[in-house]
Amino acid sequence: MNKTLFCANTAALLFTACVAGAAGAPGLDGSSIYPDPSGALQTINANGPTNTEGAFFQSLGTNGRSCSTCHVADQAMSMAPPQIRARFEQTHGSDPLFAAFDGANCPNGNTADAAAHSLLLSHGLIRIPLTVPANAQFTVTVVHDPYGCALVAGPSGLTLSTYRRPLPTTNLRFLSTIMFDGRESPASSPLNSIATFKVNLNNDLTQQATDATLGHAQALVAPTSEQLADIVNFEMGLSTAQVYDGAAGDLHAGGALGGARNLVLENYYPGINDVLGADPTGLAFDSSSMTLFTAWENGGSPEDYVREGYERREARSDIAAGEVLFNTVPLTISAVRGLNDNAALGNPVSFKGTCTTCHDTPNIGDHSLPLPLDIGTGHTLSPGLETDPVILRAIAELNEPDLPVFLVSGCKTPFSAAQPVSFYTTDLGKGMITGLCSDVNRIKGPILRGLAGRAPYFHNGAAATLLQAVNFYNQRFSMNLTEEQKRQLVAFLNSL
Repeated sequence: MNKTLFCANTAALLFTACVAGAAGAPGLDGSSIYPDPSGALQTINANGPTNTEGAFFQSLGTNGRSCSTCHVADQAMSMAPPQIRARFEQTHGSDPLFAAFDGANCPNGNTADAAAHSLLLSHGLIRIPLTVPANAQFTVTVVHDPYGCALVAGPSGLTLSTYRRPLPTTNLRFLSTIMFDGRESPASSPLNSIATFKVNLNNDLTQQATDATLGHAQALVAPTSEQLADIVNFEMGLSTAQVYDGAAGDLHAGGALGGARNLVLENYYPGINDVLGADPTGLAFDSSSMTLFTAWENGGSPEDYVREGYERREARSDIAAGEVLFNTVPLTISAVRGLNDNAALGNPVSFKGTCTTCHDTPNIGDHSLPLPLDIGTGHTLSPGLETDPVILRAIAELNEPDLPVFLVSGCKTPFSAAQPVSFYTTDLGKGMITGLCSDVNRIKGPILRGLAGRAPYFHNGAAATLLQAVNFYNQRFSMNLTEEQKRQLVAFLNSL
């Protein structure tokens, strides 16, 4: 079945589901199927049929929002700008998503004014107000403030406006840290031990749901323990993955292991296949951590194409080739906070790795232990504010939003004999949580399953497409990819 026919045959059934964000066209295995630009997503709820009256879908605050306002099923439990713009046009900005507190560029934004929501409409970004830690080792000043609320003094100190994509509320059992900056995975409740993982994950998700309700939903009181348990149980039951590709067909055909049904069966524990050698079972890191489409290497079995048509062969070969590239193509890793300043690696100026050096969790794609990194996506192209030519070439491949730019002073660089350094950034990352110079700009890498349904990519939505993301990595880490290899990598990433 080609993509066009699939979408056409399910359009009527999907319309209501996409608006509600709760349930899509039923798959043969009881899952929900949602069309996306590459084919179709599949979501399975291990807890049974979704209860759209549950706490996840209820307005528990004062502005009309629920968890499902920003975490929509047909957008891989995140949200995408085309659908965001449609909601704005249909409601003239009255949808709760556009509450000025964080759905506008600044909290005094006019709800009905599209310009006041430009970051949300163009890049799917929500404003995250964060207070600069009182004990911060650095000072922060603003050098570019396009909206007038980048850094505001208040009773509790300086509040900094950071703008980020909503992370998906699915596939949560594979998390090693919660939120891009890890603020919902405190040191008292880390996700780094098999013995404490389930308890800590439940505690962290419960706190995240509380903070989101008090913050994003502007609730006056925290949710009840029953409501919080209902939200966390719903989220923990969800598994989402691409199940159908417009060119390759079913992503679980011919021995392939795509789709949410196979994802449910994936093994995981904190530290699995850790690149730094901290797998608690003692197993060594295996760079070939992606094995979903091994059966499709060399075109797969000829018998499959007798049944399905030989036009599938090239598309499936491309996906399998992209997976091999993801596992094996060499990267030159340099000037990455979290790696090149990492004592466990010997603080190397540069070293060779692969995509799976950072995306080491088998068939999932995040890091199996907390390891936030600064790969350069929070740096800026503003003239004279970035000194690393490699990073400049990389971010020039992106569609960066117009974000506030901050000057961070008082730190020492970890890359050149600890010399004093000032640098510019649009997102201080984990540094805004810990106040440590060593954490500034460091952001976690998200789970990669279901990518096709939740563009744009990176924490700031700077990659409008997966091709832009691949072009960024190609420049940033000197991958020297050919155009064919880029196409194959994109085909693989779209199939996750």
